Amino acid sequence: MQKNKVLERDAVMEKLALFGGKPVFDKKIGYGHQYIDESDIQAVTEVMRGDYLTCGPGLEETEKKLCELVGSKYAVLVSNGTAALHAACYAADISEGDEVITTPITFAASANCVLYCGGKPVFADIDSDTYNISAESIEKKITSRTKAVVAVDFTGQAADLDAIKDICDKYSLILIEDGAHSIGTKYNGMPVGAVADMTTFSFHPVKTVTAGEGGAIMTNSEALYKRLILFRAHGITRNRIWMDNVPEGGWYYEQIGFGMNYRMTDIQAALLRSQLDKLDMFAKRRKEIVKRYDEAFKEMPEIVVQKEIAQSDTVRHLYLLQLKLEMLTVGRKEIYEALEAENVGCNVHYIPVYYFPYYQRLGYRKGICPNAERLYERLITIPLYYGMQDEDVEKVISAVKKVLTYYSKKG
Repeated sequence: MQKNKVLERDAVMEKLALFGGKPVFDKKIGYGHQYIDESDIQAVTEVMRGDYLTCGPGLEETEKKLCELVGSKYAVLVSNGTAALHAACYAADISEGDEVITTPITFAASANCVLYCGGKPVFADIDSDTYNISAESIEKKITSRTKAVVAVDFTGQAADLDAIKDICDKYSLILIEDGAHSIGTKYNGMPVGAVADMTTFSFHPVKTVTAGEGGAIMTNSEALYKRLILFRAHGITRNRIWMDNVPEGGWYYEQIGFGMNYRMTDIQAALLRSQLDKLDMFAKRRKEIVKRYDEAFKEMPEIVVQKEIAQSDTVRHLYLLQLKLEMLTVGRKEIYEALEAENVGCNVHYIPVYYFPYYQRLGYRKGICPNAERLYERLITIPLYYGMQDEDVEKVISAVKKVLTYYSKKG
């Protein structure tokens, strides 16, 4: 183990020497990071000094705030974004034998949520320009067993919701919008969250707003809302209107359905309410950084800049570099390692879901989504978050130019 660490250190030092001996950043900058200020800390502290750490009034207050921001009738807060997707699939009545179409360029939860309910994920290809799921590919994958579509707003850009919704209406499918990346984004001038049958959000620390963890499902359907509320808390209710029997007393409750323990705590809800107050501020800064990146990278022949559809006024969660490997002397791995040596924290979003050994054992094979697979081989995620200073942004640009210039075939 120690020998491996020495070899890794030597490799990094060799690369540093290769690029002049001094990295662009003195210390590592991550690809994403939460922003917490005193108002957030105070909001959490007030809850911790109060009577309810969980199962208190904070959830309802935060759900109301989300509805006002998004323009949706109902919001259901849950413990994380994966729980939100699971709840949405349950509410959509996904079960054994059902097929649900989604994209492979996403976090595994977008497909796993279908498996949780006994259904089968079916992977549609992406649009090569926007990297979002292709409406045309969705329609080609529909069979008599198709019941729903999980359309992911990848990187924060809204999927082609009008086209996808038309397809869902045509085939009587439920549309679940995975908006884990896209809170704050607007589609046709309206906030993401009120277009699909259900829209899920994630509040992980690298997202635009955070609750530490946490998620939400937005819907305009009262029937779906009831199923979501019950699923969040074991299928148990104290609502007399929903009960089968006459309550025996003030203590009485009934389990009238099936569910999980997916509740969000009042502590998380308080942090989320405070963060939502800063959503416009967070969105503005992320847009500024993306604009500067686009300006810098569109001039570099070694990079393809992600395109956006006109309908999406995007608050970007991730910024991706698509490398033109044919113009470089090395592959993506070497570029990734060189940027890491410059102390630029990178990532890759995402490995196609069906590449994973678990999905391979289920019978999925490479080659089913050629656009997605080609994109994966060329992607690197670079830093994007509210707390980045202008100097940080320029240093990231400098590091990318430094590395790609060195490895460019033009050089």
